[in-house]
Amino acid sequence: MIQDNIAGLKSSFETGLMTELRVHENRTRGVSITDGDVSNNVRMNTAGVSARVGKNGIYGFSSMADTTMEAGKAVLKAATDNAVFMDKHVNKERILPSAIPTGKEELRHQVVDTEQKHIVEFAKELDAYMAKKCPELKSHSVTIREQSREKILYTSDGYDAHTAIPRSSIYVRMTALTPDGKPVELFDSQSLLANYIDMFKDPKDFYKLIDDTYTAIMRKREGVYAEAGLKTVILGGEMAGMLAHEAVGHTVEADLVRGGSVAGPMLNKQVASSLISITDFAYEAFGKPVPLPVYVDEEGTKCTDCEIIKDGILVGYMNSRETATLYDQKPCGNARAYQFSDEPLIRMRNTLIHPGKDKLEDMIASIDDGYYLVQSGNGQADYTGEFIFGVNEGYEIKNGKITRPILDTTVSGVAFEMLKTVDMVSDNITWSPSGTCGKKQPMPVSDGGPEIRCKITIGGR
Repeated sequence: MIQDNIAGLKSSFETGLMTELRVHENRTRGVSITDGDVSNNVRMNTAGVSARVGKNGIYGFSSMADTTMEAGKAVLKAATDNAVFMDKHVNKERILPSAIPTGKEELRHQVVDTEQKHIVEFAKELDAYMAKKCPELKSHSVTIREQSREKILYTSDGYDAHTAIPRSSIYVRMTALTPDGKPVELFDSQSLLANYIDMFKDPKDFYKLIDDTYTAIMRKREGVYAEAGLKTVILGGEMAGMLAHEAVGHTVEADLVRGGSVAGPMLNKQVASSLISITDFAYEAFGKPVPLPVYVDEEGTKCTDCEIIKDGILVGYMNSRETATLYDQKPCGNARAYQFSDEPLIRMRNTLIHPGKDKLEDMIASIDDGYYLVQSGNGQADYTGEFIFGVNEGYEIKNGKITRPILDTTVSGVAFEMLKTVDMVSDNITWSPSGTCGKKQPMPVSDGGPEIRCKITIGGR
């Protein structure tokens, strides 16, 4: 846990300036075992202090890889001097940030360290289990990773906070050969809001993850190519979550709206079926904790849920305090910074398509000729909402029943058009909690959703 060496500096904040002073530490502990060999062994800490100071809508920023009070004084002075200087010389549209409540957010989670040798031995045990129980694989790997982000934040006109978010994850990847000798690959993962010692207690806890992945890849190697074209499909919860994040979420980040994203002129208009609602959740969703809670953002905004689409209508953007003023919306705590040397950017947190009322079995039974697409390994989208996602686990649906697995393919479309075709939404939620978003700074995020029935363009061979 980081030490609070900057508390006494809040009294030196200059009156009339918006000031944020932050000590921030990121930790990573990770091990990968590939076919019995250690292929990655990482133990890394980055820590430092930063200050951002605003005057009349102009900001100065400074950071230092040091967490002492002297470092805090130095970055606070540099950021203040930068803001005052640029206020005199920079001509730009001045947007004064919206007012937000003040208060204090106390620490809710602890960060607990683990010796690296324990992580290595745990990963080796799981690798040995795969080698023994999965004899028909061409290759296999297991990765165990623990990451934490801890910050102490003092603000002039927002929430002060001490927060720590530990995340532990396991990734299993397998490669097999089809009967004609072509490689096929599957992976799966699990992730928890937890320190390593809380998640990785017994290797047997992860045997089912390995067994299920092996069963799926043994089926996949006998798979067939999908038939290309516009098809009726069921997107699994993980794929629905990727759609919510990549093809919808980024278009409604207000800095990208200012840059010309497709969502700009669509506010308060129908962009999806009335069955679709999407929210970027802060720390709870439907009465349960989300995978990656965010309580206070790096601007000192106390986090609340951000409604994006409600009953098919685009109702809001994700904002910083500045863009919330520009668009006359409430800031919900989406200004996040990955490490001490980063300034806050508008980022997602836990982006979810809301569940509906349909049962998955009824959705499958409703399709005579289509596909059930479970998992995506990669994807991309642009600010027009146009997307293309890889599909690495999927199945044919024939006459209302799941039949043969399919080999790797793609799906594509324009999100705000494709979402209008949704006519069934399951009552189930699947989170994808182990993701990282790469918008300028890497950032831990999660996304998810129910199964949704829609029309989408699927690639063939």
